[in-house]
Amino acid sequence: MKRNTWQRQAVRDALGERPGFVSAQELHASLRESGSPIGLATVYRALADLAVEGDADSLQSDEGEALYRACASSRHHHHLICRSCGRTEEIEADDVEEWAAATAARHGYTEARHIIDVFGLCPACSAG
Repeated sequence: MKRNTWQRQAVRDALGERPGFVSAQELHASLRESGSPIGLATVYRALADLAVEGDADSLQSDEGEALYRACASSRHHHHLICRSCGRTEEIEADDVEEWAAATAARHGYTEARHIIDVFGLCPACSAG
């Protein structure tokens, strides 16, 4: 685990204040607006470290940009994400876990890890 510098703590705090997923650039802009001298490269590094350590969820937007949010759970999980409003729910997916382990083993892989995010329309956006 990396040392908790003021920059990492600033990123962690700012991420925790956001209700959903945010890009490094958006988070950097809000930190700068609040008077922080933190650099964009430092925000990228801090977010990547937080994701690796399990303190932040990370996913890729439809445009391929990495998005982050403070992690509500330290255990492995997956997400349902609304393509319209961005609502995100953490979900359990035992069948996905079994499939990933079996697929890796079938090909001789061990210690397999995976990230699965399901994009759709939430009930509110589907109704509207």
